[in-house]
Amino acid sequence: MPVLRTSLLLRAPAVLRAPALLLSSALLLTACGSSGEGDAKSHQTPGAGFPVTLDNCGHEVTLTSAPKRAVSLNQGTTEILLALGLADRMAGTATWTDPVMKGLEKANATVPRLADDNPSFEKVLDAEPDFVTASFVSTLGTGGVATRDRFEKLGVPAYVSPSDCSAGKDNGSGGDGSRSEPLTLDVVHGEIRDLARAFGVRERGEELVADLRRRVSTATAGLHASDVSLMYWFANSQSPYLAGCCGAPGAITRAVGARNAFADTHDEWPQINWETVADRDPDVMVIGDLTRKQQTAETAEAKIEFLESNPATRNLTAVRKKRYVLLSGQAMNPSIRTVEGIEKVAAGLRDFGLAE
Repeated sequence: MPVLRTSLLLRAPAVLRAPALLLSSALLLTACGSSGEGDAKSHQTPGAGFPVTLDNCGHEVTLTSAPKRAVSLNQGTTEILLALGLADRMAGTATWTDPVMKGLEKANATVPRLADDNPSFEKVLDAEPDFVTASFVSTLGTGGVATRDRFEKLGVPAYVSPSDCSAGKDNGSGGDGSRSEPLTLDVVHGEIRDLARAFGVRERGEELVADLRRRVSTATAGLHASDVSLMYWFANSQSPYLAGCCGAPGAITRAVGARNAFADTHDEWPQINWETVADRDPDVMVIGDLTRKQQTAETAEAKIEFLESNPATRNLTAVRKKRYVLLSGQAMNPSIRTVEGIEKVAAGLRDFGLAE
């Protein structure tokens, strides 16, 4: 996205408590096609299956008991934890681009929001976390909230989404990084399984993965759109962030069998001028509809107004024919909402008469 050990902290960061021993009561798996909130319980006994060590992009994350006060520093990891029914074990969330995923509103309302964007390190420590997660290396790195090492020196294990630190992702190439190989939804599934293991709710993780796979299969059944070109616009009207070949938009494009207008760049979100866009002339514009206020043209409404009034864009095929598919920012990031992106793009192609 243009911008995814076991002791509890007291408010004084140098002082540590004893590790947590008990799992809190579990919530039912919600959203992502599930039947909503209910009364499912975890079958774990206190300490069962622990210690757990996760191989997180070559970095070992060890938990001797299930977290009771987790802090999620990006919306992508937050929605995974909520979808796993873990709201009662979360002490805070941060960095939001969109309203929470449908079906998770009630659970999300019970978790404190530490900040709409990156919180300070001190603000996170005030929440007394025993586990910290993030969707992006930049969040748990220099210039972000704090480095992993800084948390782990205080006894707080820190986990980063493998979609941003493995699967061929190079975060040192400038901007939002680049990918040497295409992201697959299997990497997102791996994150779900990691977090489910960390909290001792593996069965829920498998249920969530199975549901996401079912939704993709349903959305793309019989879909053929190999002649259709898509362009993904995340934000910024002066120097727009448009999707390269191999991130979450690439996964969406491959799932629906279409073509990405900028499949020839491996940068995650390169900034490309509108004259180049005009040369590519996409059949469909996939537009990020964001609620944050960091860039120009964050909302879909602002983007469409720009496209239809700017001389460089108003004659694009997609603009003239008003072929717009609106996605949340999270659907355009590697997350459980990428499946939502597949569903909406597939539906749009059918509605526009561009796919069988």
